[in-house]
Parts: sequence; C-alpha cells; structure tokens
Amino acid sequence: MFSGVGGFDLSLNINGFKCVGYSEIDRYAEAIYKYNFGKEVRNFGDATKINPRELPDFDLLVGGVPCQSWSIAGKRKGFDDSRGIMWFEVFRILEVKKPKYVLLENVKNLLSHDNGKSFEKILECLCDIGYIVDFTILNSKYYGVPQNRQRIFILCIRKDYLDKSEII
Repeated sequence: MFSGVGGFDLSLNINGFKCVGYSEIDRYAEAIYKYNFGKEVRNFGDATKINPRELPDFDLLVGGVPCQSWSIAGKRKGFDDSRGIMWFEVFRILEVKKPKYVLLENVKNLLSHDNGKSFEKILECLCDIGYIVDFTILNSKYYGVPQNRQRIFILCIRKDYLDKSEII
C-alpha cells in the first residue's frame, strides 16, 4: 500500500517474492512503478476505494503510509490530516484479508507524535486486529544508501500463525 515507485517491491522481488498488486495514486510514481515492474501488476489505486474482498489473497502486506502528517518537516497534524488517517485504510484491509505478515514503514517522529499517543493507537489497532507487533528504528546510512534517514519499521505477525509456526 502507498507503493510510491516500489522500493519495498524491488527488495522483495530480488528475494523471490511475487507482488500481486499495489496501491498508488500519484501518476508519476505509478509510471515509474510500471516501468520498473511491468504493467501486468495491478494498481488497486486509491486506498480509500479498495474493496478488500476483491483483492487477491496474499501472505505479506507492505506499505509506507504517507508521512507528512507525522514528519517534523510537515505540519504534524497526525490523525487530523487526511494523509494521517490512511493508517485506518491499512487496518480496514488487514481486518478482511488477514495476511500472515505485515511490514510498515514511516518516519521516526511517528513514535513521539502527540507524546506517543498516535503510535500507541496504531499499535493498539494492529493488536486488536490479531497481530503480534514489534518495531525498530533503522538508519539508511548503515545499509549502503548515501542518506542519513531514520525510519521506523513495524513488523506484524498474525497471532494464530505464530502459534502454529516454528518461527520463534
């Protein structure tokens, strides 16, 4: 979700995963995505208009919810910004599709926005849907990228899947 030019998809494809669809509304980002990955992967478009029951089944949902409402470079309106409430579109799709894994990314300031209450709400929603959640901050400069960009990565594993798996 909120695919941009497909950074998550590129790394996943390199590691043998197959993308079954993406969600992006920016026409320039979509053009680059199609150039990089081909036109056969479907863009489901505006996240607010996606009917989760029409999505193919998938094991992993990845996404980077728009960060402007959380970033120190933005207005920091959080859930009072139309981009900030896109988290609830992710939750809406997760409630129906229930993939085994979820990997989400955002700016580091998400952790401290509104004295941590915003992040607490996000974690609460993910747990209520049925996921075990962990998160960490990673800095791109330590992974071969010529930038100093700290991002939060949120990894979720569906509770019932973890109970049955050997991954512990």
